[in-house]
Amino acid sequence: MKSKRPFRPAPVLTLLVMLGILPSPLRAQQRPTMQQGATNLQVFYDFGSDRKCVTTTLEGFYNDPWGNTFFFFDADYNPMRNGERHPMGAYWEISRCLNFWQGTPLGGLSLNLEYDGGVYSKYGINHAFLAGADYFLHSQDFRNTFNFKIFYKHILYDAGGPAKVPLQFTFVWGMRDLFGLQGLEFSGFLDIWGQDHQVYDTDMAGQTDFSTGRPSQIVALSEPQLWYNVGQHFGCGNLRIGTEIELSYDFGTTAGFRLRPCLGAKWVF
Repeated sequence: MKSKRPFRPAPVLTLLVMLGILPSPLRAQQRPTMQQGATNLQVFYDFGSDRKCVTTTLEGFYNDPWGNTFFFFDADYNPMRNGERHPMGAYWEISRCLNFWQGTPLGGLSLNLEYDGGVYSKYGINHAFLAGADYFLHSQDFRNTFNFKIFYKHILYDAGGPAKVPLQFTFVWGMRDLFGLQGLEFSGFLDIWGQDHQVYDTDMAGQTDFSTGRPSQIVALSEPQLWYNVGQHFGCGNLRIGTEIELSYDFGTTAGFRLRPCLGAKWVF
């Protein structure tokens, strides 16, 4: 077994300063307290060899004097598969940060509640209830932001459970005008959570060998996105074009690491 190295925060903080997520000296301030809202619709084509489908994502983030609310709703479509005339499935998450102490030295720290769940034509994604804390960091002009979240995660298993390690760690980042290029945005998340489930060898065409099952206790999922505001050149800054790459480990029933690239467009309302 590899020995655990002690955590040294200084290099991490230095990296965040270099990226512009944190100014120097370190700041962890409140979000703006005025009511703010941002809703967008994303349309992607997933080039993953086991996917090859269209995904729409309706996403919203809203600040208010008591904290903020975030949600997204995914739906997948493949009209060429078996002549289907309906979405293949849907998944959604809603997350609420509670912060009644904005404007204090602890303004960057919030309580965080979340719900996840979905249903697909051949399987469901069981209800998951999460409770924990969110810590928010930002550059002075809010162009670069970073959230670290830690949750207790309760999944309603069909049988067995709870997970041996019922925790989830979430990292969320956002960077605007990347490399000084106006309209270039880099954002995304990384989720790592404990979940007791079976995974199987799956070939690149998505065919699963159910004789190869093994237990897994951890899942990792990341979806970095790169967007460019092409609409700004045509008098309508609502339109972005860009890409998303899904990176996963032992996600769903698929064993091991997977990389699935996507191309798409986003409209910000």
